[in-house]
Amino acid sequence: MDTYDISDAQEPPRTKRSPGMVWNVLTILVLVVALCVGAVFLLIFINPESSLNPFPPPTLVPMPELPTATVTPRFTLQPSWTPTNTLPPVTNTPAPTHTPFITDTPFGLAGTNTPAPATLTPGGFSFVLQQGSPAAITSTAFHPDAGCNWAGVAGQATSLNGEAVRGLFVQLGGSFTGSPIVDKLTMSGLAPQYGPGGFEFTIADNLVASHHTLWIQLLDQQNLPLSDRVYFDTFDDCEKNLIIIYFVQVR
Repeated sequence: MDTYDISDAQEPPRTKRSPGMVWNVLTILVLVVALCVGAVFLLIFINPESSLNPFPPPTLVPMPELPTATVTPRFTLQPSWTPTNTLPPVTNTPAPTHTPFITDTPFGLAGTNTPAPATLTPGGFSFVLQQGSPAAITSTAFHPDAGCNWAGVAGQATSLNGEAVRGLFVQLGGSFTGSPIVDKLTMSGLAPQYGPGGFEFTIADNLVASHHTLWIQLLDQQNLPLSDRVYFDTFDDCEKNLIIIYFVQVR
């Protein structure tokens, strides 16, 4: 045996690495990364507020508290209105046109009882009828286009010193042909065409004669009467389709 053969026999065989081993390691790493990513997504899905979420949801704004519903009155009194229940100063005395004198009372012989006109007796109320009320006139000056197809009642309220009184409730009630029950409410000052303290009601769109079936009355803020019920007539005449009623304060 020569030297060449001995050295060749002692050399160990070389082992070759299989390329499949590298791909297996890479596959395992990809699976591990995929499992980690899935676990992170699962945690974010369960708890969006988690610190792992790079895009946390915005903070919800608390709902504002809605205001409590309150009852709104049918009318709001204007600040310039003065309660009529307060006693006037001693220096404020009724004007002569508001308080009729003896000349307005029918003359009678001694020993006879002559009643005073109903409009001159306040009956404990703060407002009474002004002399000449009610009066029936044509509505041409206030409703020129209505003609004979309108009937209404209007007027105003004045204070002790003759100034207009705004903010008083004015009620129209009674019965009327075609409307068995009439119940309407307005406020003095809402119809300034009759004066600063003016009011107006539409009774009907036609002319019907009636006798003391309708009445009108002044009320305060608590719906307490400030005047007596004033009954009036209506007419089937175009020259008398507007009833004017003026109230004056006497106390």
